This record gives sequence, structure tokens and C-alpha cells, in this order.
Amino acid sequence: MNPQLPLRLELPATSRLADFIAGPNAQVLDLLAQQRARQGERLLYISGESQSGRSHLLLGQCNALREAGDNPLYLPCREIVALSPGLFEGLEQYALIAFDDVDCLAGRDDWEQALFHLFNRAAPRGTRLLFSAGAAATRAGFRLPDLRSRLAWGITYRLRPLDDEQRQTLLRTLAARRGLEMPPEVARYLLERHSRAIGELERLVARLDRASLRAQRRLTIPFVRQLLDGLED
Repeated sequence: MNPQLPLRLELPATSRLADFIAGPNAQVLDLLAQQRARQGERLLYISGESQSGRSHLLLGQCNALREAGDNPLYLPCREIVALSPGLFEGLEQYALIAFDDVDCLAGRDDWEQALFHLFNRAAPRGTRLLFSAGAAATRAGFRLPDLRSRLAWGITYRLRPLDDEQRQTLLRTLAARRGLEMPPEVARYLLERHSRAIGELERLVARLDRASLRAQRRLTIPFVRQLLDGLED
């Protein structure tokens, strides 16, 4: 284990791949399954808009591997960028390394060099690599040409946004997993008046669940309208 690795980065992931509403992105779940089974390319690079579900997929992949008895590592690059690039020393020992928001390291020469050298150490060991970013590696702002080419070695998948019907399904599914019934008209109402980002919708359902339990009320449009007005205050 790398002695420089903060303990909080090794905590178990809580997201599950089974909870991901794939919509038009069913293929990405197949690619993740292939990576877990060591079939095909060992590198998978997932790009997509902010709060499109990228972090959920990376955490879910790590969680699935842990449950199978493997030793993956999840690295939130937005957080580790404040640390030393020496953090990457010795990480090739992990079965899989998931770099969330790897584009946060782009344009930082010390981090780019460290990531490039980690690639070279990981390759002969067969370490699987999983990345998320807002854009493809060629457009993510990396300055080191060799690193850009390494990031493009494997499979790149661009997440497509959910349409309105799929977002309604997402809302109702998230609610159902909490034992909360959300009528279709309530889901439509929420989408008309709230952020459509997946992460925001997940947090909204959690708030609705807590409010419904406190008030002992079902989700109706008048009740939801009252809650949304309170969130805006």
C-alpha cells in the first residue's frame, strides 16, 4: 500500500451499477462488465457532461470488484490535485484504478508526468484503468503528447443525456427504491421546475423522501410545490 495514500480515498464505494439508469447508455454497462472480466481492452475512458452519472459508474465499478474479492482504488482527482503527485507511486499494485474527473490533472506538468509514469508501470502488470472526464482525452487539455496517446489506447465512451421520458423513469425508480410512490404527473412537474442534472435529481428525491416521512404525506403536486418553494427560499 502506498503510505502517502490518504485513508479516506480507500473507503468502500457505495454506488451500485444496478442503480444506474442507463437509458441510451446500456453499452457502457457492457463495457464495464467486460473490464471486470478482463475481456478486451483494459482501459476504459468515459466522458460526459457534469452530473451525467460518470462518478456513479466509477464508484459502482469499484464496488462490484470489491464484492468479487478484488482490490480496486477510486481516486477523485478534484480532491487529490491538492496533494503531491507522489501519490501515484506504487498504485500499479491495484487490480483497477478509477480516476474520476481526470481532466482536473490536465495542464499540470507534474501530475501529467506522474500519470504517464503510472501508465508505464501498470501496463506490464495488467492493471485495469478507468477514467472519467468532461471531454475526450484529445480535447481535455492534456499537454503531454505521450499521455494523450496513452489515454486513447483503450475504449472511449461518451455518455448521452437522458431524454424527458427517461428522466421521469429515473425519478420514479429512485423514489421506488426508497419505498416512495411517485405518480407520473409528479415526475413531470419536478422536471419542469427543477434542475435536470442526474446528481441534482438524486438529491431531490432524497429530500422528498425525508419530507414525506416527516409529514406522513404522499407525493402530490401541491405537496411537492410547497417543498420546492421552501427549497428556493
